[in-house]
Amino acid sequence: MDKHAGDIAVAVSQAYGVDTMFTLSGGHVFPLYDGAVHENMRILDVRHEQSAVFAAEATARLTRKPGLAVLTAGPGITNGVSGVATAHFNGSPVVVLGGRAPASRWGSGALQEMDHPPLFESITKLAFTGSGADAIGQDVEMAFRTALAPHRGPVFLDFYMDHLFSPAEERATETLAPSPLEPDPDRLAEIARLLAEAQRPVLVLGSDVWMDRAEEAARDFAEEFRLPVIPNGQGRGILPAGHELLATRARGLAFGQADLVIVAGTPLDFRLGYGWFGGKDGAPLARVVHLADAPSQLATHTGLSGSAAGDLSMLFWALTQACATAGVTPRPDWTEKLREAATSAIAADADLLESDADPIHPMRVYGELNRQLDDDAVVIGDGGDFVSYAGKYVEPRRPGNWLDPGPYGCLGTGLGYSIAARIARPSSQVVLLLGDGAAGFSLMDVDTLVRHNLPVVMICGNNGMWGLEKHPMRMLYGYDVAADLQPQARYDQVVTALGGGGELVTKPSEIGPALQRAFDSGVPYLVNIATDPEVAYPRTTTGV
Repeated sequence: MDKHAGDIAVAVSQAYGVDTMFTLSGGHVFPLYDGAVHENMRILDVRHEQSAVFAAEATARLTRKPGLAVLTAGPGITNGVSGVATAHFNGSPVVVLGGRAPASRWGSGALQEMDHPPLFESITKLAFTGSGADAIGQDVEMAFRTALAPHRGPVFLDFYMDHLFSPAEERATETLAPSPLEPDPDRLAEIARLLAEAQRPVLVLGSDVWMDRAEEAARDFAEEFRLPVIPNGQGRGILPAGHELLATRARGLAFGQADLVIVAGTPLDFRLGYGWFGGKDGAPLARVVHLADAPSQLATHTGLSGSAAGDLSMLFWALTQACATAGVTPRPDWTEKLREAATSAIAADADLLESDADPIHPMRVYGELNRQLDDDAVVIGDGGDFVSYAGKYVEPRRPGNWLDPGPYGCLGTGLGYSIAARIARPSSQVVLLLGDGAAGFSLMDVDTLVRHNLPVVMICGNNGMWGLEKHPMRMLYGYDVAADLQPQARYDQVVTALGGGGELVTKPSEIGPALQRAFDSGVPYLVNIATDPEVAYPRTTTGV
């Protein structure tokens, strides 16, 4: 069979581990679909292009292989921009292949003629147009190699339509893995010295620890030197729920009184107070060490006492050796202080997790959910206040099983993430936590779950408002505008209309049985829970 350029693009993608193409149909990219049929690649079509990119991104984050989205020209591609931006902020290796009006008609006003790469230059590692049918294999190889090289991130590549339809010669694909960057031993020795001097150290483990396959090395390092750990993003679960070193519930005390904070695999952004720690209850400001997978990720906006870049597995193993040489010893008094604080915080919350308050307190939802989650459950958060509670009260038992939008904070990720999670983890529970605001961005893609037989349990915390905006606006101005949604809107009926299952819950006692029905249903199922609109997640930091 003669090969066309679409065949070659798909074959190269498969060589890099891609087995699913996420897309929404469009004529500019038909040869890529034809190539997927020829090469037996799964095509997963969605109802909005943003879901295709979000699904590709979640695939990358769950499998630690590149994700692939294929978008048709013009609006198909612009609809995917927020997904690409999210992948950029999360450091997710996603390749987006786009269609483009024909070269033979370029400049004459062809349908959806648009120069796409400039739109993506600031949110990708590379954005470019293929140079021709004969070079398509080389161009796609470049896209995947670039996406996978540290620091990982998205790449956009579009093709002129007539080039995609053209014959092309098959060529051998060299899937060259990027050479691991070895950390500087002198920098590690300095970090070990700082840790040896510290009395109140804290270790933060972020998403890149998981993405770099460094979870075992990081856990061994923490356990060897008895370091309290606060996980961030996909670092959640590296120390499982209940681990004695897990200091999530003592976060305020840990960050407020620490004299050394080692932050690994995540930026020093608003989620971590921009890198300012210590200073609480008379404690001095903490020294800060930043560990990253690439030099470009090391913080430059705040003073660091130490830093190192490199493959994070290699880095943690080498740092363990350096700390042993430096004579680092555990600080049991500090570790015990944080453990007691965490235990007290858990005990203090017990009543709300069992609350019979009517209207329903959001915490009661998580008290019920935690009893039904398996150890390997994948939990996805897409929302504001409602999902903030999840970040505090749902503690994964394994790494790589938590997904949220990340620092870009883009709502609407949930359905795309759920599609990918059900494919990547076919035997696990997949639970999507939706705010009622977030539900409006992507709930139509329940149709995708139904058509492709992808059962997911969706839990909607429905307080009839944009809670993350309504309460702060009231506080600032004494009033609020543009913050109300329809009270108890029947999002569950949207799901049933699309072929799934669902129900509305208005009483605390109904939550547990409704969740059980959802898990037992074997279909996409939404439990629509009416929560108290007067309850706001207690925030102590902002993103400004």
